[in-house]
Amino acid sequence: MDATHDDWIRRAQTLQLPGPHIIDGVEHETDDTFTVVSPRDGRPLADVADGGAAEINEAVAAARRAFDSGPWPRLAPAERGRVLLRIADLIQAERADLALTVSLEMGKPITDAHDIELRALINTFRWYGQLTDKLADESPHTAPDTLALVTREPAGVVGAVVPWNFPLTLAGWKVAPALAAGCTVVLKPSENSPLSALRLAKIATAAGLPHGVLNVVNGSGPIAGRALGLHPDVDVLAFTGSTAVGRQYLRYAADSNLKRVWLELGGKSPNIILPDAPDVEKAAATAAWSIFFNQGEMCTAPSRLLVHSSIAERVSEVIVERARALRVGDPLDPSTEMGPLVGQDHLDRVLGHIHAAVDTGARLRVGGERTLPQTGGAYLQPTVFDRVAPNAALAREEVFGPVLSIFTFDDLDEAVALANATDYGLAAGLWTSNLSTAHQVSRALRAGTVWVNCYEEGDLTVPFGGMKQSGNGRDKSAHALEKYTEVKTTWFQL
Repeated sequence: MDATHDDWIRRAQTLQLPGPHIIDGVEHETDDTFTVVSPRDGRPLADVADGGAAEINEAVAAARRAFDSGPWPRLAPAERGRVLLRIADLIQAERADLALTVSLEMGKPITDAHDIELRALINTFRWYGQLTDKLADESPHTAPDTLALVTREPAGVVGAVVPWNFPLTLAGWKVAPALAAGCTVVLKPSENSPLSALRLAKIATAAGLPHGVLNVVNGSGPIAGRALGLHPDVDVLAFTGSTAVGRQYLRYAADSNLKRVWLELGGKSPNIILPDAPDVEKAAATAAWSIFFNQGEMCTAPSRLLVHSSIAERVSEVIVERARALRVGDPLDPSTEMGPLVGQDHLDRVLGHIHAAVDTGARLRVGGERTLPQTGGAYLQPTVFDRVAPNAALAREEVFGPVLSIFTFDDLDEAVALANATDYGLAAGLWTSNLSTAHQVSRALRAGTVWVNCYEEGDLTVPFGGMKQSGNGRDKSAHALEKYTEVKTTWFQL
């Protein structure tokens, strides 16, 4: 990507941003709208259609028709795969504009949006496009005069609700496997980041996805999201977001048709550095990168750094220096390493966590203040605390911002106990040269993903998801298809 800061600014000035819902393959206007504001400068980006129960009803009806009588579930798997591959090709062709849309709507640095977010989206559609005709059903061995078949069939209409921090990656993780399985989808993006989802739906239609197979309805969680969760014609609900809202979707399912609800929720991930880490400086630098990447707005962000007391000061100094050197600025500048938080409300919330931590005795090592206020954007300094009490709010609650808490321990059992002392169980990190320690501790950690001597690594071949109040079910890999299929047994008497 060779574009300069000025190039991106000029491109942003001419970028055409969508506004209407996409229902049954066409744009759907409404009288009610809401304004998407860019966290880059606090200025309005676009007015988009504001949907409620009526629009959700229309979208679900379109998805139901497409599933019950349309061609998509009845296509040969290889043909569905070819459509997904065409979607990936068209995303690649519009990669720059999609990356720019993400950067403008939620503040992700343009380099990360282009090189990481869009790469993930393209790879997701290609991976599932290549997988569709490589799955096999089962024929268990039964008695000689019987034949049993165990088949996986598409589950039906999928409601997908995704957040703003990785608006296209997380949409892709749900939409692509659902489509690969033969389902139809109603996608509700976050109110903060609907523009990229609308562009994705238009690309899918251009790639040959039949009308009604992918619908996008904008709107708030309490109105549009609630209507989707309660809808009796939605067979599966896949949600990524906060634990509090995840509980609501479980209630919606109980109050409607007992639809299956798959949740990927929050995290308070521990990152353990032992004295025998292969490279202590690398471990510290990775800890700094992974908490400040994407402005710390990540459910897997390792916001609790657990360091052996013998190396704690050495590690802390590396992280503090990294935080001071981090380039915070305009997300359209390719040299920016950390952009703004998603909006002023979220900035105020994160600052509230910071001020409460200071008031309760935690030591602020660096950061802790808003920065670049003259831009009108929601920028925050990278922030590091130590001497945080294990029972303090900063140690227990998901901040969802660039705020790191450093804790020390003296023995391995203490480290594991500290790591597991959370309601969440999404991810964890461990740094050690001892193979036995790596296996034993990774088994003891109650987390859906454990990274050893790295953090935030992986690809589409491995599943992603959590334990405890971080949710259930898995995105990515062939395991994701389990969410969008029903297992059927057919028994033949010969």
